[in-house]
Amino acid sequence: MTPPSSATPRHWLMKSEPEECSIDDALAAPGATVPWTGVRNYQARNFMRDGMQVGDGVLFYHSSCAEPGIVGIARVASGTRADPTQFDPASPYHDPKSPPDAPRWLLLDVQALRKTRLLGLPELRQHPELADLRVLQKGSRLSITPVDLPHWERIMALLDTQA
Repeated sequence: MTPPSSATPRHWLMKSEPEECSIDDALAAPGATVPWTGVRNYQARNFMRDGMQVGDGVLFYHSSCAEPGIVGIARVASGTRADPTQFDPASPYHDPKSPPDAPRWLLLDVQALRKTRLLGLPELRQHPELADLRVLQKGSRLSITPVDLPHWERIMALLDTQA
């Protein structure tokens, strides 16, 4: 992905397990945001820290469920800050090696804008122009990946025109 200028909105696919945070949870209160906690991969963390900006578009993706796929549209609603779950011994995301004065893990807030129909992996794979979308790559397990503008536009068209 070619780095755009800082003024150019970027686009991302963010995966969440529905039992952790579903699109319905994120839409529960109009205008509310959800903290995107639990990112424990350095590359995904670096995307948040170095690439994501307030206003960037987000494809809200449900993973680790019966029918994984894109289920909503959201936007990045804040800059990054320390993820408090890394300091909580009761959290499944606790990281005892992360010092409070130099936190290893970050979060940002995401605001869900709308729920969409499910755009699942089988349907995404039917479109050759999406073949290099990172979520479709073999072995791709990152929870946050960049989405190039042509992919974003094609996915938006699929969501808006097909039922």
